[in-house]
Amino acid sequence: MHNIELAVFDMAGTVVNESNVVYKTVQKAINKKGYDFTLEFVLEHGAGKEKHQAIKDILKADNNSISEPSEPIFEDFKQLLDEAYHDLKVTSFDGVEEVLTKLKSQHIKIALNTGYNRAIAELLLQKMNWTKGNQYDTLVTADDVLEGRPHPAMIIKAMQVLEVSDANKVLKAGDSIIDIEEGKNALCGVTIGVTTGAHTEEQLKSAEPTYVLNSLIELTNYIKG
Repeated sequence: MHNIELAVFDMAGTVVNESNVVYKTVQKAINKKGYDFTLEFVLEHGAGKEKHQAIKDILKADNNSISEPSEPIFEDFKQLLDEAYHDLKVTSFDGVEEVLTKLKSQHIKIALNTGYNRAIAELLLQKMNWTKGNQYDTLVTADDVLEGRPHPAMIIKAMQVLEVSDANKVLKAGDSIIDIEEGKNALCGVTIGVTTGAHTEEQLKSAEPTYVLNSLIELTNYIKG
């Protein structure tokens, strides 16, 4: 059992079930330029990152790619995502809200962090009827820091806001390798990979997290307030 004061959760694929619409939209925006990237390729090279950086890294990972400018793709992505989100139903994964309630009852603070910008992150939370002070204590987005994952800036920001000074008492959970790397770079005491989103169990294990879980429901077996 780990003694934790702060749990930092990635959003999409970890606590938010939005059917991978963001990465499907990244895939769509890039492939409109004549590429034929699979969703698996997009997830492998882009998951967890600030989305403009994700587009750059996906293009870079294609050995046959010409030097495609990323800015027009990113602008198209933002417009396509606005359209995709208009009627999209967004929920939390089964059991997640109960897990957060249990953690909060143990006086563990909850932060959400994401490679999305603030507008998209807040739209997701609004669609789920999640509010600050209830399901979570603070939200940190790509807009709030200068450095994207795997830099630990978002976790450090959450620690500062919630007045948690000991990184060894911080847990980071996410569905991608880059989430785990972010947690390790922040010197978090516990890093969790969860298989509900971008990366497989095998991929997550390659980053050597503390645990890989099939569901966040399992999380409360490992930590105490």
